Parts: sequence; structure tokens; C-alpha cells
Amino acid sequence: MTVSRFAARVYELTSKVPEGKVTTYGAIARKMGKPKASRAVGAALRANPTPIVVPCHRVVGHDGSLGGYGGASGTPKKAKLLRKEGVKVSGGRVDLSRFLFTGF
Repeated sequence: MTVSRFAARVYELTSKVPEGKVTTYGAIARKMGKPKASRAVGAALRANPTPIVVPCHRVVGHDGSLGGYGGASGTPKKAKLLRKEGVKVSGGRVDLSRFLFTGF
């Protein structure tokens, strides 16, 4: 499967988010120099051909909400993956003051 340059860059940046941390769709878009492209980042992550290898479960909404997840069981699976990595998920949200990664 071939991916666009945009998607490849999204996957590259997402792969830098360490276990136990999350980032946001907007943070990735801003790092790419496209601050209004957070939805496009989400679209690229929905099409991620290698989930877990490219840890798209570590990308959340600007308010810490889990957003979507393309895995078979959706956001409950995303929450489970994040918790397994040490990220606290409460009420469908991650506390960004504790778990946000921006050091791309």
C-alpha cells in the first residue's frame, strides 16, 4: 500500500510519541506547518496501515477526548491500550497536563 507524503509525515511524527504519553491531532498538524489540518491528520490516522507500529492510539483530541479509533472495538480498545501503557483515562478523556507529548 502506498501512502501520501502527508500521511507518511503524520505516521513519522506519531511514531515519535513515547509509550505513556499522548499527543493531539492539532499538535501533529502544527508540527507539520499546517495548523488547520487536524482533521486531515485524523483521516490519515484512520487509514493507518500499521496500527500499534504507528501508535495512532496515542493521538487524542485537543481537549483530551479519545476521539475515534479504527480498531475492531473502537474507543474502548483505545482506552485499554492507553491504560496498558500507563496513561490514565477517565470519563473518556486523558489529562493533557500530565500526559501530553509535544517534543517531536
